[in-house]
Amino acid sequence: MVYHVYILANASGVLYTGVTNRLERRVAHHKQKLCPGFTSKYDVVRLVYFEPFGEVRNAISREKQVKGWRREKKLALIRSMNPKFRDLSEDFPR
Repeated sequence: MVYHVYILANASGVLYTGVTNRLERRVAHHKQKLCPGFTSKYDVVRLVYFEPFGEVRNAISREKQVKGWRREKKLALIRSMNPKFRDLSEDFPR
């Protein structure tokens, strides 16, 4: 099984970091507002970063690490993979 740490953003730059074992489904849930709370309230639905892991412990550890970072460091991480901050979920098969 593959686990992903992911970062979502909204149009005004709010960021959300999470972990999941089904990235496409989880992002779809965020986009459909099926995840009550922060992401629904602030419309944080654009997938701007993700990172795969083979072990859930490693994914959770990385999620905690990224969540502990200052905003500037998170932005640098996103830019390293996705300099234009495009919605990477557009590449998912339909």
